[in-house]
Amino acid sequence: MSGWLETYRGIVYRWEVDHNDHLTVAFYFARLSDAAHGLLNALGLGLEYARRRGGLCLTTDCYVRYQRELRVGDIMHMESGVLAVELDALVLGHKLFDSGAGLLCTTVEQRVRLAGPLTAETRRAVEARRVDWDGPARERRPRPGDLAGFGDSARDTVKPMEADVSGGAALAHYIHRFSAANGHAIAAFGMTPAYMRAEHRGFSTFEFQLELGSPLRVGDGVRVRSGVRHVGNSSLRLLHVMTREPGDEVVATLEQSGVHFDQEARRPTPLPDALRARARALLVKEA
Repeated sequence: MSGWLETYRGIVYRWEVDHNDHLTVAFYFARLSDAAHGLLNALGLGLEYARRRGGLCLTTDCYVRYQRELRVGDIMHMESGVLAVELDALVLGHKLFDSGAGLLCTTVEQRVRLAGPLTAETRRAVEARRVDWDGPARERRPRPGDLAGFGDSARDTVKPMEADVSGGAALAHYIHRFSAANGHAIAAFGMTPAYMRAEHRGFSTFEFQLELGSPLRVGDGVRVRSGVRHVGNSSLRLLHVMTREPGDEVVATLEQSGVHFDQEARRPTPLPDALRARARALLVKEA
């Protein structure tokens, strides 16, 4: 379709893989940022637009489905287009492909808030990049009314090297913190690093529902609290809530769905009964 635009092309570097020996989710978001900037620049909504309007287009929401692994040395590219035009935002669609195999790996629906109304010229450019979307349907699930039952899972400070062109923390660095939080959250019911090394197991993510509020800035204190929301045979879903400290302002939430992963067979495997029971005991109930 003529609306699709190639917005990224690259490779998986060795330092970008996690304990499951595949591309770390935060580095998917580094590629997503490249793709989003590429598409926005093509639409006339890049840095020049930001200078005229006094602000950049900022991501407020991402729905990501990870469908296939990418491993060290794999080559990849992304194609992007416009899914919807809202009053004060655009919804962008991105597809990440394994270029070597010619297979779709990941789909992303990204909502970006505009810094101002679209001009007639920019609207024409946006409409020219409209695409049909066949990505997985999003299931919006109820959330707890408070953080009762959530445990502390990450705490640190935003570093200067983490800022992007907007001056706020880059998307990848939100995800690095959520990944650290996930490690602490699953260790609480027995999926510790020691267990995963001994049993050749891991947690492999297949879905993200990310929502972003006011951007984190350099020097901000960050706290993450996490709760278990679903425990299946091999599947798990956690909710992570990130706040700016001091003040406890919610700046991001991530609903993360994944599976207990056999690192040798490269597929999901059932949770041991003892771990499943401990995880279910930590389930956060509805409000």
